[in-house]
Amino acid sequence: MEWQLDSSHTSASFSVRHMMIATVRGHFDKATGSAEVEDGVLRSAKVDIEAASIATRDEGRDTHLRSADFFDVENHPHLHFETTKVEHVSGASYRVGGNLTIRGVTLPITLDAEITPAVKDPWGNDRIGVSATGQLNRKEFNLSWNVALEAGGVLVGDQVKIEVDAEFVHAQG
Repeated sequence: MEWQLDSSHTSASFSVRHMMIATVRGHFDKATGSAEVEDGVLRSAKVDIEAASIATRDEGRDTHLRSADFFDVENHPHLHFETTKVEHVSGASYRVGGNLTIRGVTLPITLDAEITPAVKDPWGNDRIGVSATGQLNRKEFNLSWNVALEAGGVLVGDQVKIEVDAEFVHAQG
């Protein structure tokens, strides 16, 4: 049974080291997607994120991240994730494998996830939640722009931590 991503109850965020000393956090404001849920269990999911919706609390940085140096939103308007495997670990813990596409590069990624059982909302719709974390090397997705620092190191770290909290809804009727 197909369920729709509830974008108003979903967040896709990331964090990366800045100048090797601090962590900068950001998120994407716009996402759409769907999931297949059987017997209250997530079987698969597809999510599209609008790359231009990136927000890091600094408009200059956001503009740079939208440019060809990073996400190149003119030529690659979406990031896309599609599951290839959902494996139960124990309790509510799962390992979710899938293909992530950024800047036209598609690579496998594995996320550690907690998947809630389906519940009914006050309006009679069924909902399921997925909270997932993972890490990727941004250079593997052609997000390689950087600046060497005079004291050593680089301006932007290579490892990017990602966190997703998603809610899917199946409307009754």
